[in-house]
Amino acid sequence: MPVIRALSKVAKQALLAPACGCQPLTVAIRNISFSPRQVTPGSDASFHSVSFSETDHPKVLITGGLGQLGVGLAKLLRKRFGKNNVILSDIRKPPSNVFHSGPFIYSDILDYKNLREIVVNNRITWLVHYSALLSAVGESNVALARAVNITGLHNILDIAAEHGLRLFVPSTIGAFGPTSPRNPTPDLCVQRPRTIYGVSKVHAELMGEYYHHRYGLDFRCLRYPGIISADSQPGGGTTDYAVQIFHDAVKTGKFECNLKPDTRLPMMYIDDCLRATLEVMEAPTESLSMRTYNINAMSFTPEELAKEVQKQLPDLQVTYEIDAVRQAIAESWPMNFDDSNARNDWGWKHDYDLPELVQTMLNFIGSDSRIAQAN
Repeated sequence: MPVIRALSKVAKQALLAPACGCQPLTVAIRNISFSPRQVTPGSDASFHSVSFSETDHPKVLITGGLGQLGVGLAKLLRKRFGKNNVILSDIRKPPSNVFHSGPFIYSDILDYKNLREIVVNNRITWLVHYSALLSAVGESNVALARAVNITGLHNILDIAAEHGLRLFVPSTIGAFGPTSPRNPTPDLCVQRPRTIYGVSKVHAELMGEYYHHRYGLDFRCLRYPGIISADSQPGGGTTDYAVQIFHDAVKTGKFECNLKPDTRLPMMYIDDCLRATLEVMEAPTESLSMRTYNINAMSFTPEELAKEVQKQLPDLQVTYEIDAVRQAIAESWPMNFDDSNARNDWGWKHDYDLPELVQTMLNFIGSDSRIAQAN
């Protein structure tokens, strides 16, 4: 910053100097890297994504990387770009298998200076921002959710713009509200969520698009549906019933659902989710007609899911004990995503429909013996 101030002072002095026969002093101010924090209103600063040839690989930083999506995406990106080109970061201590699988670094997104040093020292070109407090935790601690989900996002946006990064921030079905069209829900419509998590995600979508138009930031965002994976244990979320049913089916043969049997929600298997994230990050800029896209794979109800599981495990007993809070949340969310723009613009196409999802989940959890016994 002292260098920037010195150069700005010299430039100002040159502009104010009386005319003379000597050559004017030219200062290449545009070659200096600015953060939006350093840009005064009305300035003509512009930022553009770092370009690299097809033979080069991006250097990726994933914040909030110890969540399941972060670990899964790191595994996918390391296969594509090389182990040392993908850095996981978080404020928690990583388990041994994650720590030894590739580079890991401590990073607090609320610490602007530390985060900036990581980006500079590791020559980061892509930033995937998974750090966030989810809906249930956020509602129990709104102040913390506001700090992490909004203040932390502002740090990420400023650093990404300053250093010309390609930035991915996920959004969610929770970014929509009870006044949104539900079946299907288009990319552009009324949102108005009623949780701090949803509000912060709408804020992220709009701020990212603003930075793209105002500063040229290469911002990319996908609205994830409910994500289903066998690697994680259900955490009490509204869509977690679609994971819990598989664990209960294998362990006890009994499942109690906390949503009504006809509650329809958009869902996706994690492999499709991670692949979509990579594909939108690799998509040519000129192919993107927007910066925030819906993506979808399937849409089903608890009753439809249970019937599909019972094709493999006929003895599964399903009962319903409705949780009023979760039911209210589910009824405010989309029933089905319209993701036609993603499919048309950058060729998004899911691999897993409901039958493939059920078979994959049961195989992964290890239900072969129960299926064999049932047969």
